[in-house]
Amino acid sequence: MSQIQAQQISKEQMLFLTPEWTGERFEDGRPKVPDSILERMKEVTHEEAWAVMKNEGYKYQYAEGWETINPDSVLIGRALTATFMPGRPDIHGAIDKRGKAEGKKGQNAWPVDLLVPGDVYVADQFGLHIGGPTIGDNVGNAIFANSGNGIVYDGAVRDINGLKEIGGFTSYFTSYHPSHHNQSGDLNTMLVGINTPTKIRQVTVMAGDVVLGRDGAVSFIPPHLAEKVVLTSEIVRLRDMFGHQRIRDGVYTAGQIDTRWADEIEKDFSQWLNDHMDELPVSREQIQEILKNRTW
Repeated sequence: MSQIQAQQISKEQMLFLTPEWTGERFEDGRPKVPDSILERMKEVTHEEAWAVMKNEGYKYQYAEGWETINPDSVLIGRALTATFMPGRPDIHGAIDKRGKAEGKKGQNAWPVDLLVPGDVYVADQFGLHIGGPTIGDNVGNAIFANSGNGIVYDGAVRDINGLKEIGGFTSYFTSYHPSHHNQSGDLNTMLVGINTPTKIRQVTVMAGDVVLGRDGAVSFIPPHLAEKVVLTSEIVRLRDMFGHQRIRDGVYTAGQIDTRWADEIEKDFSQWLNDHMDELPVSREQIQEILKNRTW
């Protein structure tokens, strides 16, 4: 992929800014968290993701207070980021000239053209409301066609009824307004970066972060923590199932389960995992991996 592509971060910069990711990458250097991890991420809660990230020193990865499309669905994917800023004629003109030299048209479509299946379009439109929308039903359909996903968009969308008709377009956005950006005589937005670090509310989002959107909020998980987040979630889910069952069966009290487990409970849990391996909502392979790493 050309490194002079309008407004897109270079591969060298991408590698520089994501040094802790050692796995597969896209051609442009963006971290490519495996599809298998994304699939397992669908069961993760914000509480589970937040706890892992906080313990690793990532305290500001959660953004709330969104309008939503398909609020009962879960949005999972790899972030492709776009950063817009208030329009300024000289800078906008320079950006536009370079883009047109590469055969591009409207700036709001440039990041959309780069989306691939499994991506989530994550855009900072600086919360602009009136005159803000760069996404309507046409661009929304292009986003979904390229990625199979929705958006996390800190700004206003338009054509809300058309967007709601796109099946699977689970999305988080700041507001709705029927206007559109850069109306005649009003240059109010310009695209200053694609896949550069961007700000979504209080979160710094990097291209390749795993987007977890559910229950009205969004968590952005650094790619090198994604596997740890899903594994922790699976362990928590299994421990909860075991604990609740043992309480119902009268084997242990709630007080025994709702604190650090005694050694005999940990041993019982390991045996329970082994005995019920094919009946649990976590794959047999993952449970075997959990057991392999336990000391009981």
